[in-house]
Amino acid sequence: MRSDRIIIVRGAGDLATGVIAVLFRSGFGVIALESDEPTCIRRTVSFAQALFDEQTEVEGITAIYAPDREAALQAVRDDYVPVVIDPDGSLIAEIKPEIVVDAIIAKRNCGTTMDMAPLVIALGPGFCAGEDCHYVIETQRGHNLGRIIESGPAAPNTGIPGVIAGVGKERVIHSPADGVFVPVSKIGDSVRAGQTIAQVGLDRGGAVNVKASIDGCLRGLLHGGLAVRTGMKIADIDPRDDSGYCYSISDKARTIAGGVLQLVCAYYTR
Repeated sequence: MRSDRIIIVRGAGDLATGVIAVLFRSGFGVIALESDEPTCIRRTVSFAQALFDEQTEVEGITAIYAPDREAALQAVRDDYVPVVIDPDGSLIAEIKPEIVVDAIIAKRNCGTTMDMAPLVIALGPGFCAGEDCHYVIETQRGHNLGRIIESGPAAPNTGIPGVIAGVGKERVIHSPADGVFVPVSKIGDSVRAGQTIAQVGLDRGGAVNVKASIDGCLRGLLHGGLAVRTGMKIADIDPRDDSGYCYSISDKARTIAGGVLQLVCAYYTR
């Protein structure tokens, strides 16, 4: 049975999913709020995928689409993680949780305020602890990853992806054009540099091929049918070429989740 202490998490992408999974396994009821068309690319480890497939499973935890407040609360009682379409966070005022976590990872504040709950935690750049929220969790890889910030902001966004097996920005692929995204490959596929993994813009009369930037395993890929803009992140290749990494929560997400859990436990202990 879930605790009656419900925590609301804004966002259900891969980092948010790591946080939700840790809170869920710690016995808390968690409700995730998302946009109507999530653009996360690590979809196999994102509870946001429930909005496309009605339900999804990550490391043994099942998330289901919940159309409203009552369905969300029932899902918590049934031992699921409900994902609600609520980009503005309006459900927060209805449920009045004691804890809200902003895990949208938009590198900016999308409307989270410190008065949303007695404890408001935000992840990464775009927030200032003591102004927008009570605490910020550092999300930049390195020595301070997962650190709890009691006053001030997280490290600014560098725009440079974390290095995996010696590869940084080259592993992330951005859209070469505007238009509808159509995948050719799927998450978990081994790909080679120059291989076409998707197309963009067929709806505009001329498809542009999206090519793999390096050799490796396609770890992340945007959901097919979504409209994309030039420069938007649409895929991620893991140079380690191990498909097992595609289906497990990352070390980064687990470390960030550890910082969140410390604050949650401290709040209820007090």
